[in-house]
Amino acid sequence: PVQFFNPDEARTILGEVVRLRDEDVVAYVPVPQFGAVLIYSNSMDESLSRAISQTVSTVSGGSAPVLPEIFFILRDLRDCPDYNKILATYRDGYLHLAIAQGNSLLLANSYKAVDFTTAEYYLFLALKTLQLNPEVSTISWRMPLSEDEEMSLYRYFKAVESI
Repeated sequence: PVQFFNPDEARTILGEVVRLRDEDVVAYVPVPQFGAVLIYSNSMDESLSRAISQTVSTVSGGSAPVLPEIFFILRDLRDCPDYNKILATYRDGYLHLAIAQGNSLLLANSYKAVDFTTAEYYLFLALKTLQLNPEVSTISWRMPLSEDEEMSLYRYFKAVESI
């Protein structure tokens, strides 16, 4: 929550939930729609490390950091149609997942998942932990799914959508 966030403690806070190396870059970005701050690092893998350290040109000629996928999931979570909002992306060996009820953010995390079956495992574990029933829930995806992945999810969810 933003009221508990101190920029000087970002590395310490993140270090309490993930192992950080000395060379890992820790950054943060506000997520005002949930009254939160996203703290992230490049410690997940080398490709993410490069992405965080890269900058992209903006129209104004300045530069901005490349943000992690979970930021865009949090941004787009409000576009999910139901009260129980589930939005995910599976790519590059990671499941990026956010779950909210109404305007209350319940979970935002990324999980290393070598295949889609492993990603489903993390998804269902998160739903079980939050006591959400997939049979009455719609799951939304930011990135397109293969036909097989989508059909696999339809066995468990009320609906599978792309945003």
